[in-house]
Amino acid sequence: MNQSSKTQELKSTVVRALSQIKHREIKDQNIVDLGMVPEIRVEDQLVTVTLAFPFREVPETAELSQRVEKITNEACHGMKTKVEVRQMTPEERSDFTARAQGQEPISPASREVRNVIAVMSGKGGVGKSSVAALLACAIRRRGTKVGILDADITGPSIPHLFGTHTPPFGGEAGIQPPETATGIKLISINLLLSDENQPVVWRGPLIGRAIQQFWNDIAWGDLDFLIVDLPPGTSDAALTVMQSLPVHGMLLVTSPQDLAGMVVRKAANMAKRLGVPLIGLLENMSYFTCPQCGHHIEIFGPSRSQKTTLQSEVPMLGTLPLDPQLAVMCDQGKIEDYHNEDFERITDRVLQFVGVESHGTKQ
Repeated sequence: MNQSSKTQELKSTVVRALSQIKHREIKDQNIVDLGMVPEIRVEDQLVTVTLAFPFREVPETAELSQRVEKITNEACHGMKTKVEVRQMTPEERSDFTARAQGQEPISPASREVRNVIAVMSGKGGVGKSSVAALLACAIRRRGTKVGILDADITGPSIPHLFGTHTPPFGGEAGIQPPETATGIKLISINLLLSDENQPVVWRGPLIGRAIQQFWNDIAWGDLDFLIVDLPPGTSDAALTVMQSLPVHGMLLVTSPQDLAGMVVRKAANMAKRLGVPLIGLLENMSYFTCPQCGHHIEIFGPSRSQKTTLQSEVPMLGTLPLDPQLAVMCDQGKIEDYHNEDFERITDRVLQFVGVESHGTKQ
């Protein structure tokens, strides 16, 4: 038997041994099937096992690492062993969540989505959905392929902002999302209702399953970016997105008041706890520009965002004014026609965070 065959046999032996370790909190699931052992390396007389956890702060990290090292030692008959611990990638975390729930990992079609960016505010009424829509439009103008997943199931507004009312339809590749005037793919619960004024009175588990279906069952196809508009708060919907989708970055939206800042700090801490990278903070409705003299009027008081950036350790991406023109265009479903130079600069920083140049290619 050559060295390559011996190495492969040793790896298989270690995998079989580690498959006996059951996850303490997930019934009838072992750490190998859950994807917690992404790599086993054999170099000379050293066997290195990589142990991946979905989040940074997992109570059983030390205990499980010791068990893995002990069982690997026994399986390798005296060879030196080492356990390396790391956090799962967004894709690995998404697959882990699916397997933990007894489901298949996300579909190959969804794998064609290269970057998932979630927009979150914590508090309602700060213009989060408008920012999510503007971000999709600004990225689309750079020649990239973009989609929007409206995860605000009980308060969907994305279709109205784009003037899109076409429901998804069946196709050869699966359920096809409608496209906006500029070619942005879109899915929202409002597109599935016979009357957009009809309320969605669902409990948390139903909302979570709807979001998962939007991600898994919609044939998004080849997308450079999927923007996810999260509902306010840190409840089931936000948790489902952070756990089930491979979120590559979170954009936080707030307004000048410290009350909004306090709630968005909760959202920031939630994202950190779940291992979701924070892109930065955007302050919306920072001021109103007087049409007569051009003076900036702080309608909601002076900015408190610096406090939030310091306490949450996130960068300040910029500010946006309270613009009546944006409100009119949103009501008319023409948000794609709106342009703001400040937001273009903010978009550039978002793209830099995920490693994409302003014209849409990887750096």
